[in-house]
Amino acid sequence: MSVDRELRLKVQDLSIVFGGLKAVSDFSCELYQGELVALIGPNGAGKTTVFNMLSGIYVPTGGEIQYWDRHGKIHLAGRLNPAKLNRIGIARTFQNIRLFSNLTVEDNIRIALHAGRTVNPLDVVFRLNKFRSDEARMIERTGELLSLFKIENKKHELARNLPYGEQRKLEIARALASGPCLLLLDEPAAGMNPQETEELMKLISFIRSEFNLTILLIEHDMRLVMGICERIMVLDYGRTIASGLPEEIRLNPAVIKAYLGSGAEAEAYLE
Repeated sequence: MSVDRELRLKVQDLSIVFGGLKAVSDFSCELYQGELVALIGPNGAGKTTVFNMLSGIYVPTGGEIQYWDRHGKIHLAGRLNPAKLNRIGIARTFQNIRLFSNLTVEDNIRIALHAGRTVNPLDVVFRLNKFRSDEARMIERTGELLSLFKIENKKHELARNLPYGEQRKLEIARALASGPCLLLLDEPAAGMNPQETEELMKLISFIRSEFNLTILLIEHDMRLVMGICERIMVLDYGRTIASGLPEEIRLNPAVIKAYLGSGAEAEAYLE
């Protein structure tokens, strides 16, 4: 890891127990400013559970989460809910799309932009200059994001009426609208066809550089993971079994067996 990158997130020995079952055990990682890192593993390995702890949905049983925002270090584990985490620069998408389906595409973005508004109730009630300028800024920013994701011509449509791939794009655009420093993408390519996945790979790489983001993503599409990620961490049964560069992970016997099993198929792959 380049020493000139700032540390954005440090997770130490993160664990969680559900009814006596340890879903994640002693998970640790460090993410640096501007990195694009993947968290992979078989179904049920604990990947989304890790995301739920990082985003305030689950309270860890043990461990520590440290996050550096624009003002310094914050200890997170069990202390902040998702709304507060969003305000300090942590945004996420979900494996199952969670849009405001009965609102327009444009309104989905505008809702996310409200976190950065500076107007007070009096400004709104009396339509003061501050309110009007803030509204103009929101309209402009909404248009920029929709244009970036090439869905500006759908802004008046209900979110539920968008094709699946465009719903995925809208969810990522909405996450970006909150102005995050750290973006958590939970299976962004799920349900996409090869062409949509190819476009998504380019889009993720672009927004990472354009917005100077640190991105951690969960993904099963290994072509996407190997094509754009700098580092990869692998979970199996709630434990980290490997961490390294894409080529190291691709050839790691423990990773291959986690995906293929320990039978002839895995042995043939390793030969």
